[in-house]
Amino acid sequence: MNREALEALFEKWRKKLRISPGWDVKLEIVTDPDWRKSGDIKIDCDDRKAIVLLSGHAKQENIEEVLVHELFHLKMYPLDQTTETLIDSCFGEGSPAHDFAMTQFMTTLEQTVEELAKCFLLEFGENRSLSFGRCARQKSFDELYDGLKNLE
Repeated sequence: MNREALEALFEKWRKKLRISPGWDVKLEIVTDPDWRKSGDIKIDCDDRKAIVLLSGHAKQENIEEVLVHELFHLKMYPLDQTTETLIDSCFGEGSPAHDFAMTQFMTTLEQTVEELAKCFLLEFGENRSLSFGRCARQKSFDELYDGLKNLE
């Protein structure tokens, strides 16, 4: 997708998700071949600014899905920060309990953000096809059992 089309999608989703005009958000394309992510976001709550980073070399099937996902991280950020602070205050950093709580929270956060992104994409997206790249690289259900011994 060319830069102009990506900027138009970015503007559409900033408005659709009611991010504008409350936040100043800009879009950056990362061209570093060592950057392994499809997308990321940097957020400064105090100044209400954010930068959405999208990979310029991503293997992602649907860049609109990545864009919406990252913008939902901005919408969820207050809950994200409150929960992380709560985990930090309840469990000693680096403790097994802290690591467990943080891992569970981060996994749930990613699942929630992705589910919201998919719902909005299917309702309002220009490209409503979902990306299955990560899933395609996973082992099949049967392959998970390869090499395991019978318990009998």
